[in-house]
Amino acid sequence: MAEGPEFKWKQCLVIRSDLKMSCGKMCAQVGHAVILAYERADSTARKGWFSEGQKKVVLKVAGERPLFELKVLAENAGIAAALVQDAGLTEIAPGTITALGLGPAKVEALDKLTGDLSLL
Repeated sequence: MAEGPEFKWKQCLVIRSDLKMSCGKMCAQVGHAVILAYERADSTARKGWFSEGQKKVVLKVAGERPLFELKVLAENAGIAAALVQDAGLTEIAPGTITALGLGPAKVEALDKLTGDLSLL
């Protein structure tokens, strides 16, 4: 298998694994996280990420607290971050924080924050 391109930009989407959402529900929450974080990123990050093909990595945490902690760390590092709060129309209670979108940002910066997290 040939080596792929080297990406300079990516997004990390972090979902809560403790909520026991269906696969479709998780996908929708990750989709929200992509858009919300993208809208908060600066134009350099958006353009760089978009021109490379929009690399995304989906990760998991076991609860709400790690999402808030990651959000604070990301914002302190100058990385766009956005929490997803569910409307409660289907599987979970209204207002539940389900996911966190980070970036687009430089790969190295995101790896410092999320390198210890497991893939979904």
